[in-house]
Amino acid sequence: MTPSKCRNLQVDHSDYIELLRKIRKVEGVKKVFVRSGIRYDYAIYDSSDEFINELCHHHVSGQLRTAPEHVSEHVLKLMGKPSISTYNQFVKKFYNVNKKINKEQYIVPYFISSHPGSRLKDAIELAEYIRDMGHIPEQVQDFYPTPGTLSTCMYYTGFNPLTGEEVYVPKSSEEKRMQRALLQYNKKENYDIVLKALEKENRYDLVGYGPKCLIKPRKL
Repeated sequence: MTPSKCRNLQVDHSDYIELLRKIRKVEGVKKVFVRSGIRYDYAIYDSSDEFINELCHHHVSGQLRTAPEHVSEHVLKLMGKPSISTYNQFVKKFYNVNKKINKEQYIVPYFISSHPGSRLKDAIELAEYIRDMGHIPEQVQDFYPTPGTLSTCMYYTGFNPLTGEEVYVPKSSEEKRMQRALLQYNKKENYDIVLKALEKENRYDLVGYGPKCLIKPRKL
């Protein structure tokens, strides 16, 4: 599935669609909601829009949780995730379908801070994406190692076990606080740490009153 679709992969949602339709017909079942777990890349690779149409018509309770996790291309590659452009395609298609069927439904993305490979500049790139998205996530997840994953191997060794290449790992408590705070840059309690992160990366262009700024200048 990553970094691009295998040419031998046959994308087909027909079994899943059939299962959802069967569940809807079960006596006593009023609604069947898919809250998360959508492989948006797999959905985009499907030449048919039948699954997305079915999903939007019947199986979204107002919000659909998705997991793009990051936007930086090299961080996504280490995560084993597709390009953010693939996610953007899914978002566009999701909203286009909802517009056609006259439903007001939203996508709630899930992001992770301080994943191996993510430098401060990558966290700022993610913050800018969130700014342009127009929706600040209520909850964010700081990366924590879990047994048996490639990400955990990178975290402890500082190397990508698949390539042998060295991987930057943010481990200092200050940088982890910075990366996490940038995902919720609008919170009053995050102002000082966000400002410090922007100053460290010389991103003074993001401090001001313009529409592209993350925070306002400190009041004197």
